[in-house]
Amino acid sequence: MPQPFELPRFYVPYPARLNPHVEQAREHTKCWARGMNMLEGSGIWDASDLDAHDYALLCAYTHPDASGAELDLVTDWYVWVFFFDDHFLDIFKRTRDMAGAKAYLDRLPAFMPVDLGQEVPEPTNQVEAGLADLWARTVPAMSESWRRRFHESTRHLLEESLWELSNISAGRVSNPVEYIEMRRKVGGAPWSANLVEHAAGAEVPASIAASRPMRVLRDTFSDSVHLRNDLFSYQRETEQEGELANAVLVLERFLGLSPQEAADRVNDLLTSRLQQFEHTALTEVEPLVAEHGLTPQEQLAVAAYVKGLQDWQSGGHEWHMRSSRYMNGADGTARSVGDPVGGPVGTPAGGSLGGLSGPSGLGTSAAQILLSLTATMPQRARAYSHPVRQPAGHVPLPDIPMPFELTLNPHLDEARRHGAAWAARIGLVGPEPGYPLPGGLWDERRLADNDLALCAAGIHPRAGRDQLALTTDWLAWGTYADDYYPAVFGRTGDLAAARAATERLLLLMPLDAEDAPGAAPVTALERGLADLWPRTTASLEPGARRRLRSSVERMCRSWLWELANHRQHRVPDPVDYIEMRRDTFGSELTMSLSRIAHGDLLTDEIARSRPVRAVETAAMDFGSLVNDVFSYRKEIEFEGELHNAVLVVQNFLDCSPEQAMAVTGDLIAARLQEFQHITDTQLPALFDEFGLNPAARTAVLDHARELRDWMAGIVHWHRACARYTEEALLRNHPLGPAAGRARWEAVPTGIGTAAARLPSLLTGR
Repeated sequence: MPQPFELPRFYVPYPARLNPHVEQAREHTKCWARGMNMLEGSGIWDASDLDAHDYALLCAYTHPDASGAELDLVTDWYVWVFFFDDHFLDIFKRTRDMAGAKAYLDRLPAFMPVDLGQEVPEPTNQVEAGLADLWARTVPAMSESWRRRFHESTRHLLEESLWELSNISAGRVSNPVEYIEMRRKVGGAPWSANLVEHAAGAEVPASIAASRPMRVLRDTFSDSVHLRNDLFSYQRETEQEGELANAVLVLERFLGLSPQEAADRVNDLLTSRLQQFEHTALTEVEPLVAEHGLTPQEQLAVAAYVKGLQDWQSGGHEWHMRSSRYMNGADGTARSVGDPVGGPVGTPAGGSLGGLSGPSGLGTSAAQILLSLTATMPQRARAYSHPVRQPAGHVPLPDIPMPFELTLNPHLDEARRHGAAWAARIGLVGPEPGYPLPGGLWDERRLADNDLALCAAGIHPRAGRDQLALTTDWLAWGTYADDYYPAVFGRTGDLAAARAATERLLLLMPLDAEDAPGAAPVTALERGLADLWPRTTASLEPGARRRLRSSVERMCRSWLWELANHRQHRVPDPVDYIEMRRDTFGSELTMSLSRIAHGDLLTDEIARSRPVRAVETAAMDFGSLVNDVFSYRKEIEFEGELHNAVLVVQNFLDCSPEQAMAVTGDLIAARLQEFQHITDTQLPALFDEFGLNPAARTAVLDHARELRDWMAGIVHWHRACARYTEEALLRNHPLGPAAGRARWEAVPTGIGTAAARLPSLLTGR
């Protein structure tokens, strides 16, 4: 059967190594699988299937330094997870049996108790028996924190199979953002990352396990594993299994590409995610370790964990090239069409790449590193070489669908008057001592251009007078802060000062309502938050107060991420950008304000459920992407911004601004369609799944209605306010794009700082 596309040139920057205990693991795991009744008579596999898939080789490549006993255990886990995947496919995906699938999955968490003293039920099939055995052999050596994380990642791996099944039943191919998010769970790589901790004896300290750097390392690892697997498994999944959850297929449909073009773009995304992994490991982990004061032993564990994830990437690639499970040649070695047998994937006949040549075949992966780096250098260089403050022109906006009716709050005029008076009293308008430019950040005209009361009236149409005034003030404070961070800290590149300012803001939000703020406000930014916090939280329950503080903190810390990227002159990776944009836009904060007046009626279990979180993130992405298309000229031409979806798409696809704007518009529409799909199909299913009573169902539906209001209000505000008009841009930036061109160009000088000047060298500035 001909291959649907040639495999691309992969970015593989680390050599693959083989664990010497591989033969022992092969023998052990076959005995184990037979003892679990996974082979003869199972109807899923026989011994020849297990031999052909060679999961012991996968684990020997991905855990090259594990002991023999540890390799046996890890291999058994992978045999179990792949058996589960094929078992679930045969019994439920082929038959579209949603009810049976849910009952099957509902039993599995009982076989992986976090409490080691909890008894497990009697297994009724091979998957249950294997899970019970493996859990008992694995978790006693690890902390409760790790057990909770491993339980969660295993549960996600199992339960999100329902998402794949529901899409297959509906004949639905997801959009790229939805796919990446869901693939992390159903694909199981976060679960693999947890096993890396066990196999390497390198448990991540609980104090940093949930931090952004650790999350990004885990997520980039996961995305890279899954995207690589999708390239190798495309033919098997689409031609034999009727699978719709494959990144190549997703980009085929979303971008209108041929399979070959889509495969190349998936490989570009795979490369970007691997380079994001490297960027995070090199620039974010060390400051994190210092911030949390980790012990030398904990620091070594973190380093071993990072190395273990790197080993997995290289080893996983080597295994994919050799396993008969995927799109390989007749000899079991993956290659592009026209490649020599046994040649490195993606190299032309003869083993050359761009005029360079090197050895090919088993054991020569290290020699291909130079070729890999050379092939991907243009993509890496683009991310660091965007010239700032270039004329953006008048790129036409895409069509923005809005099927939801807009309702404006009747207290809008009062909110405008209140907002103007509050901003003046706090000091958001006019000169401010210590501000680096005369006249201050905002004047009254700029505040009026922003018209944040209009935004508040659209996103919270049913709020009372006082509540609408509070929302208006929060929007003014958040928008001012979003303008303030780059204007003050971006100009100097002083990240230490930005972090110190952020920590002071956090001190102004005590979790105990009776506690006084931990700092006396000094700047207008601090005075605004010191005023807003007690007005907002006086009547909130501790849990709601904690969630609100968390949303403000994530927003502030996301601005530090933007500043760090500017310091490095780096256009973000597209996946990292989309996920961080939810915080930089303040989506969760502004969404939560509508619930403050009536309280959050959703239980924690419902609020954390996949459909509710998915409908919220779809709305967040819709709103932030709408902001990006409207603010494109303001940010790119007048502010020298690097954080805009249109620019991120342009950089990733290496396309024109007009094409990037069109792709961003398609993504806006796709996220809206996903929102509607979830509310129409998955929220009703949630009612039945949790057996919700009428009051609880009403709470979920009210939440969905608030999200519709939020999206309609966001679109209306962007269309109606003056913030993004040419008149306002020219007035607020009187010298045009050249004004303060050095805003983001401050770089260090002296010994050891040449790398920081690379962007200006690349762009000739």
